[in-house]
Amino acid sequence: MEADELSMSKKSKTIAACAVCAAALGLGGLAVFLKKDREVVPTNSLVIEATTEAASDNKSVDGWMDKVSYSPSDNGMTERAKSLLRINKDIAGWIKIDGLQLDYPFVKDPGEIAANDPYYGPDEYVPDAYYLNHDLNRNIQEEGTLYLDYRDEFGSDESQHSENQVIYGHAMWNGNMMGCLRRYRQDFGFYEQSPFIQLSSNYKDYDYVIFAFLVTSGSYNATDFHYWNMEELDTEEDFNFYIDCCKRNWMMDTGVDVKYGDKLLTLSTCYADEDNSRFLVVARKLRDGEVAGDMTTIQRTEEWKKAQKEKEKNDAEHDTPPQD
Repeated sequence: MEADELSMSKKSKTIAACAVCAAALGLGGLAVFLKKDREVVPTNSLVIEATTEAASDNKSVDGWMDKVSYSPSDNGMTERAKSLLRINKDIAGWIKIDGLQLDYPFVKDPGEIAANDPYYGPDEYVPDAYYLNHDLNRNIQEEGTLYLDYRDEFGSDESQHSENQVIYGHAMWNGNMMGCLRRYRQDFGFYEQSPFIQLSSNYKDYDYVIFAFLVTSGSYNATDFHYWNMEELDTEEDFNFYIDCCKRNWMMDTGVDVKYGDKLLTLSTCYADEDNSRFLVVARKLRDGEVAGDMTTIQRTEEWKKAQKEKEKNDAEHDTPPQD
């Protein structure tokens, strides 16, 4: 299929990002997300506002690894996916970061839900809202569930995969869901220990390397970086804009090379309620020849390699004992 035809095919599957908004979490209570006027605000920033940090002792997916079998499959759905889909038809895959408690299945948001839906219950929901306060069994649960943006494609056909998979989750104070991601910003040295992300679809395993972690606004009018509406980065201009926005706010230069054509993964969670800011961890899929777990195989930018050589030179000079 030609590139233009592929782009049109993908975009034809992408639901327009119009009036995606929801009520924020109420004080001391759970969120109730009702359908809003679809001409109010063309963004889901209000949904993102509801992804707040909160204390919780619940671990809604503890023990999943012991309950479901798993082996990757090149020819069909994995056994783990088959097991999980018996529990929830929205299951889209599994995400894991070694060294953190981030080791969960995730769902794909179903989009807009009408009232009295036989599967989701009596209430109406706008896109990217339902799993903010529902667990895998579709029960009300403060921790919610990790969920892929409703516009993302992450199925069996890799040619249809979105350029940027955006996964949302709460930042629980006990580290559950995406709460453990704060480790990256609290200890920059931790990046060297856990720079890789394992992301599995219902069909195949993929490995990503983190190239940026940053704080950005979750308010539509406060920033031009509307990452929550940037799943399809079909053009080089859109892709480079996304990467430039990440780099202008990143907390450290990881040196990981990123260029148009790379597939991205963005993890989005709360940073602070006061200014409606969000903490993002952004990674790219490994290229041919790169090996998960081995940073020496990861392609780095020329600027980073030059800076590393200068640092090594300066360190060597400072370590040289004075001459008599």
